[in-house]
Parts: sequence; C-alpha cells; structure tokens
Amino acid sequence: MSILTIFATSITAAYITSDATGYMGGSMLYWVLFIGIAIISYIVQMNLQHKFEKFSKMPLGNGMTGRDIALKMLHDNGIYDVKVISTAGRLTDHYNPADRTVNLSEGVYNSSSIAAAAVAAHECGHAIQHATAYGPLTMRSKLVPVVSFASSWMTWILLIGIFTVQMFPAILLFGIALFAMTTLFSFITLPVEIDASRRALAWLERSPVGNTVNQRAATSALRSAAYTYIVAALSSLATLIYYIMIYLGRRD
Repeated sequence: MSILTIFATSITAAYITSDATGYMGGSMLYWVLFIGIAIISYIVQMNLQHKFEKFSKMPLGNGMTGRDIALKMLHDNGIYDVKVISTAGRLTDHYNPADRTVNLSEGVYNSSSIAAAAVAAHECGHAIQHATAYGPLTMRSKLVPVVSFASSWMTWILLIGIFTVQMFPAILLFGIALFAMTTLFSFITLPVEIDASRRALAWLERSPVGNTVNQRAATSALRSAAYTYIVAALSSLATLIYYIMIYLGRRD
C-alpha cells in the first residue's frame, strides 16, 4: 500500500473519527506524526531521485548496459533460467518470482551508467534470493495473495468500521487485521531489499565489472533506495497504531 493511499485513507478516517467517535485528541496526535513522516518521505524520495539522476550521468568504463550487468551477475551465480527484460516507466525495476524475470526500466536496461549497474545488480540480488530460497523472500511471496486481498478491501472496511464502530466494532477490528497484514508485509520487505543490495554490492566489488564501478556511488544509490522502504514501513505502522487507538478509544 503506497504512502499516498495511506495518507488519503487516514485523512478520511480522521474526519469521520472526530464526528463518529469523538476521538479528536488521537486524530490530532496522528496528524502530527503522519505529517512528520510525510515530510521525511518527501525528502527521501527527492534525495533518491537526485542521486539516480546524478549517477545516471556517470558512465561505466566498460560500456556495459544494465541488461549486460544483470546477465553477467546471474550467470556468475549459476542462474541461467531467469530472463532479463525491459519494462516501461521510470524506477519500475523489479524481480518477478512468478515468471522468473528481472524487469529493468527502460532507463536502466539500455543505460551504461553507475545507477543502471547498481539497480540491475540489486534486482538480480532478488533472483539469487529466490534461487537460494532466502527465508524472508519466501515469506513475502506467500503473503502476496493475502496482501492483495487486504489491499483491495481494507480501505472500505476500515471506513465502514469507523462509521459503525459503536454498533459493530468487529467490522473495524476486521479492517485492522487486514491493515496489519499489509504492515507486516512492509516490514518483511525491509530485510529482503537490504539483503538484495548487500548481494549486489558484494558482487560488484569482487567482479571484474567492479573495476569500472564507483563503489561509493553505487552504495549511496542503493542505500537511498532502501530508505524509501523504511519510511513506508514506519508510515504503515503509525497508521496501524492509529486505527488500533480508534478501536480501543470507542465509546462504550
């Protein structure tokens, strides 16, 4: 669930809560907390975009593209059944364990920059996690169907639950349970992303490719990307606590 979606849901919930439950104090506390997280999120996102724009202009000495880097890293790790394909958009890079594909955005797939090398290696880190049955990735994959269901319904269930919290508190509790699944997913994502970056940087350092990569720049780019996942997880946790406070603070 994106931060913008959480924010929109929370604005509506705060408005409803102040009328339906009288929980204005909790709403104000949450507003302060969430606005702080939103500001930090904006700063992190701007910093990430700035660094990738900067490092996208720093070419690799060997001229290898993101696609070349990805294939090299996969083959060096004995993985030959994963395809590297181009996907539309900007910073839309991801690994799909369902069809075993490393999907690189157009700006990464065809680019021979440090940013492209870092992103391509990071996504291949996920492919290696999949091939080695990395625990957190396996757990996250198993949660995908549950989180997909939760994301589709929880916003409406939470809003209905807040409207009817005095008469039917179980509805809000069910919505909280669904939201808790998405929060859990966000926190499980953290070690998955951090480990993928660790694998990427380790390979870049020991591979002959690493001789043409500014290791400090690659590390900085991947660290900035990791911060976005941390902020998203904290935002989700703050929102979950807020809904729990509404449930516990309802009138008897």
